[in-house]
Amino acid sequence: MEKLFQYFARASASFVLVILLSTLVVLYINAKPAIDEYGLHFIIDTRWGVEVPITDSSSNTASTQNKGHNPVATSPTISTANGSSTNLLAGADSTQHDQSLDSLDDFSNLDETIPTDDEVGDGTANPKTRTIYGGAVPIIGSLCTIIIAMVLSIPVALGIAVFLSEIAPERLSKPVGIAIELLAAIPSIIYGMWALFYMGPMVSHYIGGHSVSLLVAGMVLGVMVIPFMAALSRDAINTTPDVLKESAYSMGATKFEVVKDIIFPYAKSGIVGSIIVSFGRGIGETMAVAFVIGGVFQIVGKVTDPTNSIPVVLANNFAESSGLSMSVLYYLALILFIVSFSIIFLAKYFLLRRK
Repeated sequence: MEKLFQYFARASASFVLVILLSTLVVLYINAKPAIDEYGLHFIIDTRWGVEVPITDSSSNTASTQNKGHNPVATSPTISTANGSSTNLLAGADSTQHDQSLDSLDDFSNLDETIPTDDEVGDGTANPKTRTIYGGAVPIIGSLCTIIIAMVLSIPVALGIAVFLSEIAPERLSKPVGIAIELLAAIPSIIYGMWALFYMGPMVSHYIGGHSVSLLVAGMVLGVMVIPFMAALSRDAINTTPDVLKESAYSMGATKFEVVKDIIFPYAKSGIVGSIIVSFGRGIGETMAVAFVIGGVFQIVGKVTDPTNSIPVVLANNFAESSGLSMSVLYYLALILFIVSFSIIFLAKYFLLRRK
């Protein structure tokens, strides 16, 4: 039984690593065409779905040769059935002209001699185009949105956690704690509808700008992650031994000093973990942000301007994409994966490392 338990534990840990690596591999394989096409310049390019002309060397050569040749100056000829040719613009008499026209048995010869649209006119061929995709706008939008959400949610969530653990009486802390946990269970689309019809107009009225904007998206994300952060931080604070707090109170410490010098240092690991979990919950949020961010491919000049984010771009374009455009979406998903993983790793390393 002991060996079976150990095998199960190892298999569970290996399963997590397999999921992580397989996700990364699948994203890279599908994103490789876009990576080969746009390279790392994709990260700083602000264009999305822009058609730009491309020139072919062979077409340019033919166009250069045609520019020195006036198709009107040279008289077109019509090939007859017996192999002779007739100059239509020459000074031939009308009888010979009519006979040459009557001898035409196949109109394909006439089609072959008439210049095409690409050969006449200004002497240039119709330009070919390629579509340019850039991920700068959704990348910046995602980072700015989660930064606004974290700035707004961290103080509020920690305040709720301290109130429930150290200040509120038991008859009040339990129902408020249950309400916080219920907020975490509300579907994100409900938060999005509430923000679109109530929060957005209120922000636009008191702060200015648009009712769908980067600020509104960040605020609704902050509201969404507060329940997760508050519940996890409360559980971490509750792990602080009572003897440590009582010792501090007996030495004359105030409530603020106990929280700052005893509880927070002891529960630092759990608090940082709650912030990281909330960060991962917010940076990948789609539906609530899609309602209020605007979905516009432009770099914001103010926080009250509309913009876009990576999850919103993926949700809005995945169903109608194929080929290179689908690979571009996988490229964005790979960037989101790397960014979130890197920030979580750095946060754990710098905030939780032992001195």
